[in-house]
Amino acid sequence: QVQLVESGGGSVQAGGSLRLSCAASGYIDSDYCMAWFRQAPGTEREGVAVGFTMGVGTYASYADSVKGRFTISRDNAKNTLYLQMNDLKPEDTAMYYCAAQKMERARCLRPAMNKDEYDLWGQGTQVTVSS
Repeated sequence: QVQLVESGGGSVQAGGSLRLSCAASGYIDSDYCMAWFRQAPGTEREGVAVGFTMGVGTYASYADSVKGRFTISRDNAKNTLYLQMNDLKPEDTAMYYCAAQKMERARCLRPAMNKDEYDLWGQGTQVTVSS
């Protein structure tokens, strides 16, 4: 069973940047949907960004709250998923999780990212943004 391990979280001031990484312990096929979710205390886990790799390109979809600020990318050679987060805001404070699931591209890239469709999860990395 492939395991996912997130890293890169931390504490930053508003306007700062962080890059999260999600390393897979084994190879994940290119037809897997890779996603980032986040969960703040007392809230539901919500989708942040999803990516689907075909050939040399990665197709991505983002939650409205992070569009233009976050970028998802994938390095297949390193079996690693990234989330570049710029212009961070206090409302971005949450535990961030990466997830993977084999699914078709169209389903992967739907704006409504459903956490219940993913079976493979990492343990999470905390991001705290202060004002």
